[in-house]
Amino acid sequence: MEKAKNLQNQNSSRKQQVKSRRKKNEQARINEILRILKENYTSAGTELDHTNPFELLIATILAAQCTDRQVNKVTPGLFAKYPGPEEMVSLTEEELAVIIYSCGFYKTKSRNILQTCRILLAEYGGQVPDNMESLTKLPGVGRKTANVVMSNAFGKDAIAVDTHVFRVSNRLGLAYAKDVLNTEKQLMGNIPKKDWSDAHHWLIHHGRRVCKARKPDCDNCFLNHVCIYFNDGQVSTQVKQK
Repeated sequence: MEKAKNLQNQNSSRKQQVKSRRKKNEQARINEILRILKENYTSAGTELDHTNPFELLIATILAAQCTDRQVNKVTPGLFAKYPGPEEMVSLTEEELAVIIYSCGFYKTKSRNILQTCRILLAEYGGQVPDNMESLTKLPGVGRKTANVVMSNAFGKDAIAVDTHVFRVSNRLGLAYAKDVLNTEKQLMGNIPKKDWSDAHHWLIHHGRRVCKARKPDCDNCFLNHVCIYFNDGQVSTQVKQK
């Protein structure tokens, strides 16, 4: 009986050692990914042109299912004439829709932007709030947009998960999630808080330049030696659950 108990304890100890070793190896792999991303995308930042929190908020709403490049073509003229919520609410939904037409979903975006401007004036003195709870109450603002604004406009530690971040982080194995919210939570756990905002930009840049949606350039990727997607030989964006 004592011998069997000792054997059971030994097996349990071995399992704990194996688990600890795997966890240590996985953390080393994650650290290597972050080190290489930082090395290659040191100057990465938001590509949405803005000069203040209001401009970034509106630009990010416009960027939903639209390229940053196209948004940057529209916003200079928009902000020159309507630099703040006070000026923008003078527009009708139809008038604003004409201006932002090329950004897509212009009717919905026009309605959300004007409703947001009214709320900013009525509840926040015309200023953009700097916290998740308040931002996500604004029409057209989800967690991704809120994180972008908190990070880039207010310098807060936040990691916004857009399509690029979702795709790249799950391919690399920085996260193993089937939805955006769980991806965000796992990234917050796997990435040091001080690097959240920067990591968001690193992953976006990598997704646009190398780890593209339809045809990732795995053979020429500087992360393929630590990439779960590449080393498992996967051929789709499906990822394994923990």
